[in-house]
Amino acid sequence: MMVLPARRLATELGTWRTTGPAYVALADRLRLLTLDGRIPLGTRLPAERELAAQLAVSRTMVAAAYARLRAAGYVQSTRGSGSVVAMPGRGAPTHDDGGTGIVLDLSKAALPAAPQVGEAAARAARELPAYLNGDGYDLLGLPRLRQALADRYAARGLPTNPGQIIVTLGAQHAISLLARTLLTRSDTVLVEAPSYPHAYEALRSAGRRLVPVAVDARRGWDDDGLEQAFVRTRPAVAYVMPDFHNPTGAVMPPGQRERLMAAAARQGTIVIADETMAELRIEGDGELPLAAFGPAVLIGSMGKTVWGGLRIGWIRADGDMIQRLVQSRYAQDLGTPILEQLIALEMLGNYDELLRFRAHQLSEGCRGLEVLLADRLPGWDVPHVSGGLCTWVNLGAPVSSQLALAARDRGLLLGAGPRFGIDGVFERFLRVPFSYPREDTHRAVDILSSAWDSLDERAPVPDHFTPALV
Repeated sequence: MMVLPARRLATELGTWRTTGPAYVALADRLRLLTLDGRIPLGTRLPAERELAAQLAVSRTMVAAAYARLRAAGYVQSTRGSGSVVAMPGRGAPTHDDGGTGIVLDLSKAALPAAPQVGEAAARAARELPAYLNGDGYDLLGLPRLRQALADRYAARGLPTNPGQIIVTLGAQHAISLLARTLLTRSDTVLVEAPSYPHAYEALRSAGRRLVPVAVDARRGWDDDGLEQAFVRTRPAVAYVMPDFHNPTGAVMPPGQRERLMAAAARQGTIVIADETMAELRIEGDGELPLAAFGPAVLIGSMGKTVWGGLRIGWIRADGDMIQRLVQSRYAQDLGTPILEQLIALEMLGNYDELLRFRAHQLSEGCRGLEVLLADRLPGWDVPHVSGGLCTWVNLGAPVSSQLALAARDRGLLLGAGPRFGIDGVFERFLRVPFSYPREDTHRAVDILSSAWDSLDERAPVPDHFTPALV
């Protein structure tokens, strides 16, 4: 059984105090951390006395919070074994599947499978027998697939050969592989704030600390902050999402990309540019710019454009780094499935057509969400984005986590702002995807409106965190 130290829990709690009773606020925060998955089910919580000392509160208050969680079914206590995190109606299972009350899961900025996937899979299955005489362990990727990916980079003005491509199990695997290959426990990593939470996790697990640089949905990247972060911390790696940034939707201007790469070169920093969202343009003409100018390591994926169930991603880097990644890969997996690579090859045959279809689909979704939010929640600041899958809404009050919890109680799962930051910031923000069917988006906004009204009845209270996100 995992035991959660009091100091670690205090860090996860962040700024948990509210204007209401302290024990209620603490219980609500612990419940949200459980629903979020930050406290795995079956974990033993710190003893009341230890947590009280760490939080500088009374033991009575912590005991009351634990009792509230027990009454709601989120904690089970056994004499001699302490208090263990659970879910209502279950023993102490190993994970949270979202709960039986969830009717809409918008915690993932994702699209349903492209219509062509089924036929592509059927064609790929017919090709598979040609590969069955081999051992099936493919650490680099099929030569045909790597050539096709290299050709797409070349078409964007970045000459690339297949030896500069390694095929991965999606973008998250690519981030983790790069982190484990490039970082040591003494290294610092420059990251954006807010950013993709599972990138934070992968980079933090391999490096020493994360140094955040602000990204704003309207103003973009903090230019001075970028420059100062490079000079002050000399990061080993910088992880950025220059195109349709997740979650803000911002796009980095060409001049800023040049300054980013110049600053990185001066400090010997390796820039990892995540292009997962880059091809999901909604409006505007012309080719997407390269993720970065100069020797950046690029990550791509079909998880957002084609389907999350097609676990195909890739890394573009120089040949020496690709060989380092291959050697590092042995420790975590033995290659990308052949059949999925064949499906990816089939999808690349009509990829531009697919992207045009996605642009139309997302344009309608974005406009529909903006109209609904303006009508039902006019006090929210909803920035317009030109691509990607989501918008980063400013609620105007630090209640994102409380709102996400109230929405969850009504059957809607969403990514509260603090889930995209470090140490519990971004309580004024909420990530809202526009990639779901119209009827689901309409229902989600209805639930959000109801949840928002319920917060007004109780008066705004700060709170934060949410579920596993993509």
